[in-house]
Amino acid sequence: MNNDESPVADPADAPREHTDRDNSRLYPRVTSFRFRRGSLTTGQKRNWETLWPVLGRDLKTGPDAADEPPLDAPDWFGRQAPLIIEVGSGTGISTAAMAEAEPDTDVVAVEVYQPGLAQLVGLVDRGGLTNVRMIRGDATVVLTELVAPNSLTGVRVFFPDPWPKTRHHKRRFLQSGTLELIADRLKPGGVLHIATDHADYALWIAELLATQHPDRPHVVPLTFDSPILLERPTTKFEGRAHTEGRDVNEFVYVKPLPREKPTAPTQEDPS
Repeated sequence: MNNDESPVADPADAPREHTDRDNSRLYPRVTSFRFRRGSLTTGQKRNWETLWPVLGRDLKTGPDAADEPPLDAPDWFGRQAPLIIEVGSGTGISTAAMAEAEPDTDVVAVEVYQPGLAQLVGLVDRGGLTNVRMIRGDATVVLTELVAPNSLTGVRVFFPDPWPKTRHHKRRFLQSGTLELIADRLKPGGVLHIATDHADYALWIAELLATQHPDRPHVVPLTFDSPILLERPTTKFEGRAHTEGRDVNEFVYVKPLPREKPTAPTQEDPS
């Protein structure tokens, strides 16, 4: 930067415009994503125009937000099946591969980056996958307003933006409030699967998991067979992390099953 230029403000420091959605919400809003620009290829544009109306939906914003219909997965997929929400699907490589490996499970990928969603649309189309749908928008809003409590078999959060600067930690997707929100939306026995290659974020996540309130919706370490696939494909992004010497930390937690109420002892007939 030459001396005549003014410093460029970090967009993450800019105040966010508040909407009606931010008022009177049970779980605090976390703007955890970065707005990234990107153009679609000719093929992606064609797929987007023809397939997005079937495979995806855009989260409504502004005055139309109040009319956002809740997520009706059986209607959207045309069947009743275990449902997984993937937060931040990126380019969709893991999403498509894992969906293909578990065809009896439905997956809704939530992402804000249109080129990434367009790539996933292409993967779904070429792979003939019928169990993937997409929402373009803020995952916190999707979980808060579109997803019913106790309705999800799984939530996947793979390699979320670590927001490494201390002043940006409040923008990390995984916070105590969002962790409680995820737990509330999971069915008892539903799984939260997290992966990160950022060491500080891994410590942050471990601390959040260790300090959950036991009387609020929460998750505990998985100690039985998972109802969802846990094996992930190694993406180019993850391969680069290994090459650069960064370990990938994974967290697999589950919403506790309800405890059985003790049966009151029966009194014997004195006669």
